[in-house]
Amino acid sequence: MICSPQVLRLVTHFRPKPPHDIVREERRTSRREGPSATAVSEVWVEAKRAYKSFRYKANTVWSSARRGTLSASGKPNIVVGSPPEFKGEADIWAPEELLVGSLNTCIMLTFLTLAQAKGLTPVGYESEAEGLLENIEGKFRITEVTVRPRVSLKVKAELERAREIMEGVEAQCFISNSIKSKVTLTAEFVLAPSPR
Repeated sequence: MICSPQVLRLVTHFRPKPPHDIVREERRTSRREGPSATAVSEVWVEAKRAYKSFRYKANTVWSSARRGTLSASGKPNIVVGSPPEFKGEADIWAPEELLVGSLNTCIMLTFLTLAQAKGLTPVGYESEAEGLLENIEGKFRITEVTVRPRVSLKVKAELERAREIMEGVEAQCFISNSIKSKVTLTAEFVLAPSPR
């Protein structure tokens, strides 16, 4: 179909949910279609949803040797330093432990948030996590983190629902989405002992 002045027009519309944007693309056509022929296509696409952004602040101050203090406004300070493998002390938090702990905590909070949205309230939740630090091509990095939550529930009917919720946790966890490490989630679901 050729429209005057020699414009080829292809219009494709998807069924957008308002609000929507129109993406319009024009391109020159070949010489056979004429020197002023232009192909135009319009596609209706759903507008991207605006999400909030948040900033989090932390301060670190060196104190001595390979140790310092991690702080954030309104929170207790944490003494931090190198792990023993890198000439640090075993009794203070290392960045590697904080990274693994951050992921472990985020997995827990994500599960509890998703469970609450589905009307599920666990009786208990405990979890251990382990990160593997490896030297890859001359650079150390945490290559994988295994998280092993143990979720206690009131009744047997809740077990399957809890498993389904846990399947979506890694994809929704902010920290999991922020790191390159392979994350393995191995959850265990148990019935809490009934009160006597």
